[in-house]
Amino acid sequence: MIVGMATAVSYEPSERVSLTALSSCSGCAAKLGAADLLPLIWELPAATDERVLVGVASGDDAAVVQLREGLALVQTVDFFTPLVDDPYDFGQIAAASALSDVYAMGGTPLSALNIVAFPLAQLGGEMLGEIMRGGADIVNAAGAVVVGGHSIRDSEPKYGLAVTGIVDPARIVTNAGGRDGDVLVLSKPLGAGAIVTAHKRALASDELLERAVQAMVALNDQAAREALDAGVHAMTDVTGFGLLGHLHNICRESRLSAEIDAESVPVIDGACELLADETASVSSGTRRNAQWTSAFTEISDAVEPWRARLLVDATTSGGLLAVVPAKNVDLMSGSVIGRLRTGTPGAIVVR
Repeated sequence: MIVGMATAVSYEPSERVSLTALSSCSGCAAKLGAADLLPLIWELPAATDERVLVGVASGDDAAVVQLREGLALVQTVDFFTPLVDDPYDFGQIAAASALSDVYAMGGTPLSALNIVAFPLAQLGGEMLGEIMRGGADIVNAAGAVVVGGHSIRDSEPKYGLAVTGIVDPARIVTNAGGRDGDVLVLSKPLGAGAIVTAHKRALASDELLERAVQAMVALNDQAAREALDAGVHAMTDVTGFGLLGHLHNICRESRLSAEIDAESVPVIDGACELLADETASVSSGTRRNAQWTSAFTEISDAVEPWRARLLVDATTSGGLLAVVPAKNVDLMSGSVIGRLRTGTPGAIVVR
């Protein structure tokens, strides 16, 4: 008799349950509000090890730890609740979002670990397998590899990745390097959060949701390469805190202010109609963003209300927001949406 041999157990749900039916919040809209979270982070002891090149103090997208001359690790983690019902799509979106943090630091993804919290008995093993397959396919497309992970039982499904990348310490891109006159370039259109929210409320079509999914699963690798070629001074990705929230972090750490041209901010086709109806498309995360950003943002009366909502839309797997010298902006394929200026650090004016 062989002792300790595990017996495979088949988990098949007795009835079909959708992923989003078990999700209280969708994707990065489930993030803790910045107004609540950031003060807690800033109270944590700062890392004193000289190998830590980027830590928690600046609220950047990932940590950077030097290994030796010319080589540093980029480390990040990202996971969230389902925002779509298709498990493969959910896995792809979560992986693309996690990888984006490495790209935002100017790094190259190397390996990833799965993070799984899942009601296996309720949703079944096939669905979990599709989620992880979607994640692995995106990681592989990035030239990286999934090397393991960790899972727990949870009544609310969650999935994401801990990603490790590499970067030359001399080429790290942080959120603190912006300069007066630099141009702001956004690589993806906004509005995915509004579309996901409206679809969950049965107020958006499957076709519109598919447009949002295609935007969210797209990797930010090309945008990062373009930014590096353009001599990028600072960079971040736009996710749960919305465009204004993530831009505020760049302005605060760069000791500058920003001007945004609202009409230049790209939007997923069809999202503007949803954003015109606040009850259809505004998530709890977006509402928190609007309240937080109102303390440092001045929005002109000429800006249409739906555009103001777009700027705080709690986004999942959004584009890169790159701060590049004005003379090199033609090297970027994204949308020019504004620029940095001298002024109150962290302040934003939207016209």
